[in-house]
Amino acid sequence: MGYEDRRRNLSKMAYKVTQENATEPPFDNEYWNSFDEGIYVDVVSGKPLFSSLDKFDSGCGWPAFSHPIKESEVEEKMDLSHNMVRVEVRSTDADSHLGHVFEDGPEELGGLRYCINSAALRFIPKDKLVEEGYGDWLKLFENKTE
Repeated sequence: MGYEDRRRNLSKMAYKVTQENATEPPFDNEYWNSFDEGIYVDVVSGKPLFSSLDKFDSGCGWPAFSHPIKESEVEEKMDLSHNMVRVEVRSTDADSHLGHVFEDGPEELGGLRYCINSAALRFIPKDKLVEEGYGDWLKLFENKTE
C-alpha cells in the first residue's frame, strides 16, 4: 500500500499511529479490553502479528501480548522520544508503528509485554479465519486447553 493509498484507506487514528508514530488514548481504543479468540493483523499489510491466546490484561489500557505470532513479523527499535528510553515495535513488512515492548510482563508468559495500539491492528475472529483468508492460523487454536 503506497502513501496515498494508506492516507485514503486507513482511519485518521490508524494513519496517525502507523505512519506518524502516534499513540491512541489508553482505555479508549477498540481492543484494550477484548479477549475474543482470533488473531490480530497489521492494519496496513494484513500480516498476522498477534494471537488472542497470547493476550493478557496488563491494566495499561492498550492490548498487551506476551509475544508475536512470528518473531520475524515484528522489528524492535530503540526509541528515545518523549525523554524516555523504550523499545518500539514495528511491523516488518509495512513498517507500521505498532507500539512498544516492555520487560514487565508476567514471568510465566516470558516476562515481556507488547503494548500495542488497537488502531494498528485488525482483529480476525477465530470463526472468520478461513473466510478472511487466514485459515492456516486455525491450528493455533486446535491444541488450546480449556
